[in-house]
Amino acid sequence: MSKQSAPVILSPEDRQQLEEWETSHKTPQQVALHCRIILAAANGQPSLQIASALHINRHTAALWRQRARNDGIQSVWEIAPGRGRKYHYDQARRNGVIQATLETKPKGMTHWSCRTMAKAQGMSKSTVNRLWQMHNVKPHLHQTFKLSRDPNFVAKLTDVVGLYLNPPQKAIVLCLDEKSQIQALDRTQPGLPLKKGRCGTHTHDYVRHGTTTLFAALNVLDGKVIGQCQARHRHQEWLKFLRLVDREFPDVDLHLIIDNYGTHKEPHVKAWLAKHPRFHCHFIPTSSSWLNLVERWFGEISEKAIRNGSFVSVPELEKAIQDFLEAWNKDPRPFVWTAKVEDIIAKLDRARRKLEAIKPGCTTRATRSKADPIV
Repeated sequence: MSKQSAPVILSPEDRQQLEEWETSHKTPQQVALHCRIILAAANGQPSLQIASALHINRHTAALWRQRARNDGIQSVWEIAPGRGRKYHYDQARRNGVIQATLETKPKGMTHWSCRTMAKAQGMSKSTVNRLWQMHNVKPHLHQTFKLSRDPNFVAKLTDVVGLYLNPPQKAIVLCLDEKSQIQALDRTQPGLPLKKGRCGTHTHDYVRHGTTTLFAALNVLDGKVIGQCQARHRHQEWLKFLRLVDREFPDVDLHLIIDNYGTHKEPHVKAWLAKHPRFHCHFIPTSSSWLNLVERWFGEISEKAIRNGSFVSVPELEKAIQDFLEAWNKDPRPFVWTAKVEDIIAKLDRARRKLEAIKPGCTTRATRSKADPIV
């Protein structure tokens, strides 16, 4: 028996693998054909019979019989040099598409689309789409970022993270902030309720019935929240909320993590804090609201109590907020801070280097002053 007609010897594992590749919907048709040839050869069929059954040239059947013996079953996925479909555009043309995508913009637009780039380059949109996929280029997507300009960024970061990771003994750490301009929105028509096979619905348009401001203090230790709704968010309302905190936590030192909103540093507020020395304020760096854990809780109440609600008045909105507060405090869930100062600084340094690579000398970033401690 000639080598071209000799059967292919397959182990049970190799035979099972070829059968899976042949029947899989994700396998390219060319690879599935190679699997059928090798399986038929393993069953003892000669090349001429395989070629007749699969409607291919007998030399093709003989070739894959030989490749399976020499290179194993993984060879069905390999494309020999010189084989396969040839590129319609040369490498320089393909590089030009990617370079134009990264370095230019269409006139009057912010980014390229497949169709606008295809028209500009004189090729099909499918070709542009494949090139973008190959190079992982996504002109339509943008990620947001904000790097603090606070010259004392590292010192403030170290202070706040230190409170999270190593809270002081015989003291309470509270994260305070206000969520302003919460709108009482009423839908223009009644929506359909949730049912099997259908989500709830509400109209896209709405009627505004006023706004309220939620002042909140998150206890880092147990996750409980003190909240108070007020009509405005001036220093008078902030002082009123601080007095509430004072009554809720008597006879214990309080470390308050707050942002740099002007109300928090108003002269009357400073005077009140001076008369209450057990209040210790820790200001987060500017443009760093992610450092205040109460912001995470604001996300919870927005998602679960406000965003999908319908309120015909501000009192109804405030009642919904109060109901959520009561339900949360019955089974509070503390937010555990795990990021270390070194990890945060390393991430900001990477962002700074990326900005400098794009725009040398850019100053809109977090900078470490010479007076800041090296962590």
